[in-house]
Amino acid sequence: MSKVLIIGAGGVGTVVAHKVAQHPDVFTEVMIASRTQSKCDAIVEAIGNPNIKTAKVDADNVDELVSLFSSFKPEIVINVALPYQDLTIMEACLKAGVNYLDTANYEPKDEAHFEYSWQWAYKKRFEEAGLTAILGCGFDPGVSGVYTAYAAKHHFDEIHYLDIVDCNAGNHHKAFATNFNPEINIREITQNGRYWEDGKWVTTSPLEFHKDLTYPNIGARDSYLLYHEELESLVKNFPTIKRARFWMTFGQEYLTHLRVIQNIGMASIEPINYNGMEIVPLQFLKAVLPNPQDLGENYEGETSIGCRIRGIKDGKECTYYVYNNCSHQEAYKETGMQGVSYTTGVPAMIGAMMFLKGLWKRPGVWNVEEFDPDPFMEALNMYGLPWHEVFNGDLEL
Repeated sequence: MSKVLIIGAGGVGTVVAHKVAQHPDVFTEVMIASRTQSKCDAIVEAIGNPNIKTAKVDADNVDELVSLFSSFKPEIVINVALPYQDLTIMEACLKAGVNYLDTANYEPKDEAHFEYSWQWAYKKRFEEAGLTAILGCGFDPGVSGVYTAYAAKHHFDEIHYLDIVDCNAGNHHKAFATNFNPEINIREITQNGRYWEDGKWVTTSPLEFHKDLTYPNIGARDSYLLYHEELESLVKNFPTIKRARFWMTFGQEYLTHLRVIQNIGMASIEPINYNGMEIVPLQFLKAVLPNPQDLGENYEGETSIGCRIRGIKDGKECTYYVYNNCSHQEAYKETGMQGVSYTTGVPAMIGAMMFLKGLWKRPGVWNVEEFDPDPFMEALNMYGLPWHEVFNGDLEL
């Protein structure tokens, strides 16, 4: 019996639940929990499997989480709630003796800053408890780390240059919308950029560097250098890397809206007083923007996410590009969600499957690239995110 508990009923949680429900041979009992139980019930209704249980839980409350974990007794918790809640859920897992998996690293609610140090600090406690914690098992972070590990295992003696490239060439026909939680999305994009070079971090202004990159089946798109959390773990786990960067595409209309939002103070996370109430401008903005869960039906186009790698094999320099393209329309047909949620939710399901099959089971706290990439790569092809390779092509970087 393999019980799994999914925390979070947003777009990614919906995809995870759909994909988990497709594999009852692995996930024999499933529960979805969220602060709003009606959202969980709606997912169950959409899946059409009344055996999936639902529950109400406040993921900021360790005691509530422990009570839920102790009553349902899952083997693993899939955390697709907010990054602010990673530590409370990890704490509850330790107290209840449950294994853990997430898709994004912790960040404090009152500061637009994220790094793995807070979660890596739990390593010894998970080891001593004999529990596994798998960090960053979405697409980026997640598949991007598995791609890198697969390249290191099969195609390189040393990886020297790594560029993770993320293109969303879809059109949701909204004036402005974010593809995942607006609060998290805008915080991520508006902070300083950062990349690794020659043994140190180099900080850039927000969206300071950009260039056209050509994406398969899409063409050239303006791509901007951002900081992304998997860079931190990848340069630690692959110390031969001389430079590691992350690039993401944005359209000019999106950037114009974002500039206005910043200029009028709506991207601020500092509380203000409004009519005697304390509100956070960015949280208010989130409430009036389109819900990412509702974008799928009219979403056209596709995403393209991959790793462009240069390094040494058998004494010769070579390049390697491994990527996936995901159709928003196909994702919607299968799960009712758009491609950005799909590309995050499918790897989370696969990571939990790897754990339950004993392939990614090791006491402690681990990033995905520290496990064997081969079974995960095989599962990507089987469960909706097929990958493609280009050897010794022009990386454009």
